[in-house]
Amino acid sequence: MGVIQRIKKPTTRKGKKVLLSKEPKAIEGPKQCIFLQARNPSEQARNVLKDMYNLKKPDAAYLSRKNDFVPFEDASVVEKLCYKKEAALFGISSHSKKRPHNIILGRTFNYNILDMIELGADKFKAMSEFHNMKVLAGTKPCLLFNGPAWDLNQDLKRLKSLFTDFFYREKVETIRLQGLEHVLSFTSTQDGTIYVRSYRILLKKSGQRTPRIELEEIGPSIDFKLRRTKLASDDLYKEACKVPRELKPLPKKNISTDAFGTKMGRVHMGRQDINRLQTRKMKGLKKSAEEKKQMLLKKKMAKKEAKKTQPVN
Repeated sequence: MGVIQRIKKPTTRKGKKVLLSKEPKAIEGPKQCIFLQARNPSEQARNVLKDMYNLKKPDAAYLSRKNDFVPFEDASVVEKLCYKKEAALFGISSHSKKRPHNIILGRTFNYNILDMIELGADKFKAMSEFHNMKVLAGTKPCLLFNGPAWDLNQDLKRLKSLFTDFFYREKVETIRLQGLEHVLSFTSTQDGTIYVRSYRILLKKSGQRTPRIELEEIGPSIDFKLRRTKLASDDLYKEACKVPRELKPLPKKNISTDAFGTKMGRVHMGRQDINRLQTRKMKGLKKSAEEKKQMLLKKKMAKKEAKKTQPVN
């Protein structure tokens, strides 16, 4: 069941600002995420969720209180918490004999569940077990998706989009080489295992203009196994990905591109007066003094005739 949305009219200026902040925006910032505990979470599942929270900070909230619910059976608790915290993403840890060390990642649209994917953390090495320098919180990572399965399998396609939503921050127009500090690598295999690795980028001297790049693993290191999925229909997913009209580029008319990539355009010009065209100035085309006098006389005579023809009141 979805969250009941009632029409609220603000009574104060602060309340109006709060309601305006909850309205959909044309240009969205980083999506907020909540991490919470479901029924009987294991220690390993909680540590996986904490490390994912550390990667997502500061656009995340970690709720340590246990909640007795099963997301795939009843997701109303998740929807209420997402509405309360104004979060579009969520991560849930749970544990059972049938599904040990369970991690559920998902997202909402209009405060209702859009996608929900269940992963099993088979192997895990925490970030604290890597004794080296870490990256600063809030650093936008470079996402690498290795393997052809990300584009062939429908579930992995949606999981790739979900991971991109989780670690997407602000839109970047240009990339500065020194600004690349963090890499998140997602590798999918044929048996359905997903290897998640986190690296820090080191720029070394190479004797050339471009430096030599080395990757140092900083954790966490997680081996996920794809389990259950609850995906949105194609129509609902298309509606959730709809781009506002004001952000769409305006189409340019009468412009085409040929086979070689040359841009061709048609320009519509008004009717031109040939007598007023500026031609090349040459001494031979200059008017003589007598011709100039005759031109002035013709203008004076034309003015006099115009005055004579004017009606007298």
